[in-house]
Amino acid sequence: MRVVSRKPGEKCISRRAWSTIATAAERRNKEEESEEEPKLKYERLSNGVTEILQKDAASCMTVHDKFLALGTHYGKVYLLDVQGNITQKFDVSPVKINQISLDESGEHMGVCSEDGKVQVFGLYSGEEFHETFDCPIKIIAVHPQYVRSSCKQFVTGGKKLLLFERSWMSRWKSSVLHEGEGNIRSVKWRGHLIAWANNMGVKIFDITSKQRITNVPRDDISLRPDMYPCSLCWKDNVTLIIGWGTSVKICSVKERHASEMRDLPSRYVEIVSQFETEFYISGLAPLCDQLVVLSYVKEVSEKTEREYCARPRLDIIQPLAETCEEISSDALTVRGFQENECRDYHLEYSEGESLFYIVSPRDVVVAKERDQDDHIDWLLEKKKYEEALMAAEISQRNIKRHKILDIGLAYINHLVEKGDYDIAARKCQKILGKNAALWEYEVYKFKEIGQLKAISPYLPRGDPVLKPLIYEMILHEFLESDYEGFATLIREWPGDLYNNSVIVQAVRDHLKKDSQNRTLLKTLAELYTYDKNYGNALEIYLTLRHKDVFQLIHKHNLFSSIKDKIVLLMDFDSEKAVDMLLDNEDKISIKKVVEELEDRPELQHVYLHKLFKRDHHKGQRYHEKQISLYAEYDRPNLLPFLRDSTHCPLEKALEICQQRNFVEETVYLLSRMGNSRSALKMIMEELHDVDKAIEFAKEQDDGELWEDLILYSIDKPPFITGLLNNIGTHVDPILLIHRIKEGMEIPNLRDSLVKILQDYNLQILLREGCKKILVADSLSLLKKMHRTQMKGVLVDEENICESCLSPILPSDAAKPFSVVIFHCRHMFHKECLPVPSMASPAQFCNICSAKHRGPGSAILEMKK
Repeated sequence: MRVVSRKPGEKCISRRAWSTIATAAERRNKEEESEEEPKLKYERLSNGVTEILQKDAASCMTVHDKFLALGTHYGKVYLLDVQGNITQKFDVSPVKINQISLDESGEHMGVCSEDGKVQVFGLYSGEEFHETFDCPIKIIAVHPQYVRSSCKQFVTGGKKLLLFERSWMSRWKSSVLHEGEGNIRSVKWRGHLIAWANNMGVKIFDITSKQRITNVPRDDISLRPDMYPCSLCWKDNVTLIIGWGTSVKICSVKERHASEMRDLPSRYVEIVSQFETEFYISGLAPLCDQLVVLSYVKEVSEKTEREYCARPRLDIIQPLAETCEEISSDALTVRGFQENECRDYHLEYSEGESLFYIVSPRDVVVAKERDQDDHIDWLLEKKKYEEALMAAEISQRNIKRHKILDIGLAYINHLVEKGDYDIAARKCQKILGKNAALWEYEVYKFKEIGQLKAISPYLPRGDPVLKPLIYEMILHEFLESDYEGFATLIREWPGDLYNNSVIVQAVRDHLKKDSQNRTLLKTLAELYTYDKNYGNALEIYLTLRHKDVFQLIHKHNLFSSIKDKIVLLMDFDSEKAVDMLLDNEDKISIKKVVEELEDRPELQHVYLHKLFKRDHHKGQRYHEKQISLYAEYDRPNLLPFLRDSTHCPLEKALEICQQRNFVEETVYLLSRMGNSRSALKMIMEELHDVDKAIEFAKEQDDGELWEDLILYSIDKPPFITGLLNNIGTHVDPILLIHRIKEGMEIPNLRDSLVKILQDYNLQILLREGCKKILVADSLSLLKKMHRTQMKGVLVDEENICESCLSPILPSDAAKPFSVVIFHCRHMFHKECLPVPSMASPAQFCNICSAKHRGPGSAILEMKK
């Protein structure tokens, strides 16, 4: 069955405009027409239905969740399953069946026909109502709860609307609900409300209150009601949808407020939405908050300019307050559509499954909402593979006909066909996952099209691991055309992915052609490292002066291999080399390093200098050698070396410094050897630096040096100024001033004398300040001692006399006693102490006096 879709989003417009749009649309390209995904999918109801409609024509149908009921023009009623297979057949009448009605349980069915016959019977019970009227009965509707004994009701419609009710005596009685406005042509019963349409409009009847609550007049009275019948549909228990001609009205049944009742019905109807459609309406059905509309289409032929019956359309529209928005529109090629009229089409639906049945005399088409599998089908058809893959991943539990892997493989193939090799290779990671067989298959496919380089960055390297041949194949591809890419793969890929010896041999073969290629040499060194052939790797790294050489040595403990390569390492990076050698003295001795560097004294100095910085004593045997090395290559560090070293021979150092005329170093060595006067003389004569001479004299703190300095400076006015400015705190300035010749001009003499006086005043102030502090502290301590000595001392039975060692207190408290206690806390009986002489009446502690602890004078004498 052919379905042509129109793009959604177009507004509902008039019929006149549609003919122009339809003509333009036919000229569009099919790809453009179907760019938007359809909302519904369609299939013919076949099996038994096909057999029925070959000999008969469908006149009506009703749908239950469990089965279908189809009425024909030859008066037959067929019960069908959802696949269209016939389960039961009823011969009701020799003429057309007008309508079939089922209750909600699906156990009772009502049928009416063109010859006036009405039957209501149980499908699984023997109860039956049978009546033949004298006019055609167009409609019938049984109570939705007909299965209940209290709801044995149904309505029929011909020239009037009759309500049939079974009384308590099991007799049927009828009552007229409406008549006089032409034939009743449509009826729908929902809950307690019955809606029907006649030639004048639509009425709603409340079966509970027995009141008619509204009348919705028909809009276009020019249309014949028998040719363009009204379509009714209950969306829920209070919402009725009316479609008639090209008009759609959505009505809501509401409760009337008690204050507004009076003589009015308890309910009223409000039209919440009303709009015009493009075509004549043949059926309506709700779909969530949208509407499904079956439309009868007439178009004008361009050749004959006559109207003809076009394919019916099934539209999904979004109702708005005064208009609507078209969501989708499909033209259906049903059998015999060229001969059908508006009244020949019917739209039935199953609420539980969102199935829509388009019924025509020669065909029954089922429309259903597209599921995720259908969505994926459409995406694949449009070659939107990435979206299809994403949709499958999101809904993988719900899809039944598709597999994520199949979609992914199709996506990869599509990308390869387009030439997007890098994207295709990148997608392999996600799609192929851990399937090693699929990975290998895809690699060979990329090899066939010459795109192994594209897939190489994305090959799995751990889980899973492919056959070594796969990795070797890619490495050979790079080795033939891209050395840098080859080197990158060797760095990134673990060495156990491929046969290392095979790749090593391949690299060596290439090096025969280009022996100085640094990229290949570096890569070969890495391969040797993977193969644990560290000696060859180290040799290449050293040749290339590669920064990883030190890391390689440390990582694989190659110190035994570098004993004869120390000079190469030092030439490459002396700082890193020295640090490494010093950190591993236990593996390469200091002696070995010094011997290896014997012919390269500048490198030898770098090594020994850093050794000395780390430990002043480890390389003491080389300190004599270092004097010459410092003098030759690093004079700024010679003086610090001489100061810090306690092992270098001073005579040798002095000899070298004198030979090279290193004054500062010579001065230091002379002073260290005790020849301070020669050192001072050298400062004065060679450096002519009075400040340094003064500083040197201060350091030595020798009066004779100051005398020599004064004698040397006495005839040099600038030196005298320097001495006057600095000598005041070490030597009496009068000694210098008395020796200055009269008439000698001394620069800045006034300022120097002022500074001497200021320094003297400062010294006097410091002394006075110190004296005040000393006096204050002494007085404070004296007061503290006095307070301490004035405190009482506890004497009890445990204290003893330090002389006789007997208890200090008598056992008989009544006897008189005398005790002497000294500040040192030693206690004596008075009679145990020597009698003081007239020359020295003060008493002192015998113990403390003997130990020279001080006088220990008595602080308390107890008597009784």
